[in-house]
Amino acid sequence: MHALTKVWHPALYQDGRTRRGYFEGWYFKATSASGAPTIAIIPGVSIEPAGRRHAFVQVMRDDGRTHWFDLPWESFSSATDRFEIRVGDCRFTDREIVLDLDDGESRVRGTLAMGDPNPWPVRPLSPGIMGPFRFAPFMECYHGVLSLDHSVDGTIEVDGEPLELDGGRGYTEKDWGRSFPSAWVWVQSNGFERPGLSLTASIARIPWLGSSFVGSIVGLLVDGRLHRFATYTGARLVSLSHSSGAVEFALQDRRFRIEVRASGAVPGILRSPVLGRMVGQVEESLNGIVRVRLIERAGGRELFAGQGRSSGIEMMDPSGDLTV
Repeated sequence: MHALTKVWHPALYQDGRTRRGYFEGWYFKATSASGAPTIAIIPGVSIEPAGRRHAFVQVMRDDGRTHWFDLPWESFSSATDRFEIRVGDCRFTDREIVLDLDDGESRVRGTLAMGDPNPWPVRPLSPGIMGPFRFAPFMECYHGVLSLDHSVDGTIEVDGEPLELDGGRGYTEKDWGRSFPSAWVWVQSNGFERPGLSLTASIARIPWLGSSFVGSIVGLLVDGRLHRFATYTGARLVSLSHSSGAVEFALQDRRFRIEVRASGAVPGILRSPVLGRMVGQVEESLNGIVRVRLIERAGGRELFAGQGRSSGIEMMDPSGDLTV
């Protein structure tokens, strides 16, 4: 597929090779029907400025334990006409994950079957969650949401311990570029009281033309409707505060206001990209609790209120650059 066409197909391998460093990673989160266990699986590739290229798979459990598998560049392959990538003996599509990883210290294997994906809409002038910013050629990091919510069935065995995920829910996103932002908050949950409800939220300090700004992208899926609050839709971040293990923020546009409170985070450590090299560290939790309210500003009518369990939470703001 031509590189330009990939703009409208964010799931595909974007192949942004650069001498200044490059990474690309897919993020699969799966939660059992009961809410525990929850697991995150992250395959990807890294191109370091010095020239080393390699593939990887990270696995994270809801108790904070993580597993890192470093694999040869040659073990990675991708289809050009559909979403399908292979890393070593692992295979990833929008309908199935097959894992077979063993580095002599940890072993992860199993298969997950996934239902119909529910991606962030892709439109001609807004190809996914980044909206028109996806067309900017100099972004530090690009982002895609490949499925806000889908069914999950199967078992993943980690070091001999089976993680039963039958009847569960899943979420899939990806990132690619050179580095993660200097500061960001990320919250995700589809562990609400019924299927088809999902929240994804990213607030970050974005480099831009020699300066920077705080950009926001929040999506709340309720009964088939995606409520979008983003910098490019005219939504404004009106409050944000965070402390150890908790974050609270609100955004609003002309018609609606969304309020999010996330707490209970017990993080583990994942590797993150710095100029393409997977040498950074991210504290991520998979067992947080998220409370969400959607309010109609005219009259203050509450359109939705819910609590999501087994929620993903990241808070990386060492200098307080995001507090409003």
